[in-house]
Amino acid sequence: MQKFILSLIVLCCSFPHINAESIKSPNGNIQLIFSIDNGIPIYQINYKGQSIIKKSNLGLELKDQEDLLSDFKVMQTNSSTFEEKWKPVWGEEEEIHNHYNELCIHLKQNSTNRFLNLRFRVYNEGVGFRYEFPEQKELTYFIVKEERTQFAMTGDHTAFWIPGDYDTQEYDYTESRLSEIRSLLSKAIVPNASQTPFSPTGVQTALLMKTSDGIYINIHEAALVDYSCMHLNLDDKNLIFESWLTPDANGNKAYMQTPCKTPWRTIMVIDDACKMLASRIILNLNEPCKIKDTSWIKPVKYMGVWWEMITGKGSWAYTNDYSSVQLGKTDYSLAIPNDTHSANNENVKKYIDFASRHGFDQLLVEGWNIGWEDWIGKSKDYVFDFTTPYPDFDIDMLNEYAHSKGIKLMMHHETSSSVRNYERHMTEAYELMKKYGYNAVKSGYVGNIIPRGEHHYGQWMNNHYLYAIEKAADYHIMVNAHEAVRPTGLCRTYPNLIGNESARGTEYESFAGNKPFHTTVLPFTRLQGGPMDYTPGIFEMDMSKMNPSNISHANTTLARQLALYVTMYSPLQMAADIPENYERFIDAFQFIKDVAVDWSESKYIEAEPGRYITIARKAKGTDNWFIGNTSNEEGHISKLLFDFLDENKKYIITIYEDAPNAHYKTNPQAYTIRKGIVTKKSKLKMKSAPGGGYAISIIPAKNKEELKKLKLLN
Repeated sequence: MQKFILSLIVLCCSFPHINAESIKSPNGNIQLIFSIDNGIPIYQINYKGQSIIKKSNLGLELKDQEDLLSDFKVMQTNSSTFEEKWKPVWGEEEEIHNHYNELCIHLKQNSTNRFLNLRFRVYNEGVGFRYEFPEQKELTYFIVKEERTQFAMTGDHTAFWIPGDYDTQEYDYTESRLSEIRSLLSKAIVPNASQTPFSPTGVQTALLMKTSDGIYINIHEAALVDYSCMHLNLDDKNLIFESWLTPDANGNKAYMQTPCKTPWRTIMVIDDACKMLASRIILNLNEPCKIKDTSWIKPVKYMGVWWEMITGKGSWAYTNDYSSVQLGKTDYSLAIPNDTHSANNENVKKYIDFASRHGFDQLLVEGWNIGWEDWIGKSKDYVFDFTTPYPDFDIDMLNEYAHSKGIKLMMHHETSSSVRNYERHMTEAYELMKKYGYNAVKSGYVGNIIPRGEHHYGQWMNNHYLYAIEKAADYHIMVNAHEAVRPTGLCRTYPNLIGNESARGTEYESFAGNKPFHTTVLPFTRLQGGPMDYTPGIFEMDMSKMNPSNISHANTTLARQLALYVTMYSPLQMAADIPENYERFIDAFQFIKDVAVDWSESKYIEAEPGRYITIARKAKGTDNWFIGNTSNEEGHISKLLFDFLDENKKYIITIYEDAPNAHYKTNPQAYTIRKGIVTKKSKLKMKSAPGGGYAISIIPAKNKEELKKLKLLN
């Protein structure tokens, strides 16, 4: 690890009406300017001399105390430079560069003698800032009524947004001008098991915008700890966003005790979409890893007894006899099996056999534990115990069978959002996992939160999510949390947080489908904070083939499903379809078997949000490269260069691409596979169909015999 720190302290006690302090990014492109205007803290951001964030107010409104909004003077400023290189446990590259210039403003509120620090870090690709509250006599405990952080836009930018909501991020993205959000928001809100929209102009972070002159802006947050999730509320007359925190059951936004701090508010600013994808500003603003021994944390490629239930082909519940279940009282030995329960011994063994035969690491099994007959929409407290299997799920036998095949089972903990019930059983549940060799859990928070009145993204729930992660680490368990708050880079600090859902994923292809451009937006928004368990790999797009009563259609081609293993980064990648569908297209399935889940290097070849993304990644510990392209409903033509390959080497390239007549609606399973030879000097023209994409593996040739029947591709 390399570090360089240079600090400069400027005392300003004699200059309470300081006009402005500024600091630039290491490359000089971004300038952060801070000032006090009539006692109000204000910041603004310029990019290459152009205004990006106009003068924007800073401060917090408190409950039952004087607000921290005005009457401030600057007491002291500190500036410093920091640079290091650190190695993530897993990631898109082996080493991450962390380089910023910092400005810390020490403020005093004249009328109350309270102190507030504002810390700004300026990177080459953006700015992070937060509020810090030193320990002090006049401010100990306080309640945040509202955070009043502003983000004043310079124009009516194009935005990629989802509705602001305290309980779900599972919405399709809308592309529009900022001024159009109000008229479009009601149509963007679709039903969910738990949802609480809060404003006709409220949107969620990470919010991506593009100015008319081609500058990309992304507003998000980093290191969300012991605080409420931040949304954005737009004043669409003045084009000013203001932070909007998730409230608790009493309407309060956060409970604080000094010394304390807020999460970082992040503003990425860059004129190259590929560089935005390559940015690690969110990770860099989080604390280093707190887990001393990380040897047990491993990237995972898995399958699951899951998709057949999502499509309605199978069920989570064991019986149709019970409409009301009381754990410890309901006798399942008296129930008649419904013959649709997917988590049964024979079906699970079939998946184990297939996963083992094709080199997977783990198998997720949902619906293994009692209680699924009566689990959702009832505001039920004691809903699952996370330890008792159904009569047709022999946990001892299946674990022994899986381990004999080189497969670990992945635990599933659906809480039905009865969070206090989950915490009530968590120790016992994790101990069961340890006993049977489960080292990863998929947790879920479907429905309204219990304690009633709390929201999925409030301070109380955010503390719960972190509690589950920290406790899981004690048992050497990796966590993949669904329906939890969207990530803010905490996977750097807790790398056993190996995945999240926290967005509209593949399951919605079975619930009427995602927009074709969905996967060209997520890497710019949701994935900025951490990896997503998107669950790609669907080969059958017509859901009626799985379940005649399900008329949904997946808005993707088969070739693009392969590409998502590269473009949708995650150290946790699922082959989500059923074995029978993979056996129908076993040649295409080869790419899923081959593609890596951990990378030493990533190259962002071309990108435009809402249109296309092409990424090349080098598998960690090898010289193997993989390329993926995902495109919108218009398709895309790429001109690929291979200048990232080594000199004087020949590589065998296998291309999985849309057939000439492929189309996400009418012919999604039309694909071709071709092989050839490429070198560092090769150039290829690739075409993605509407809603399509392509996937490529590039493996160094071992000997001349491998090359004899292949042609050089140019």
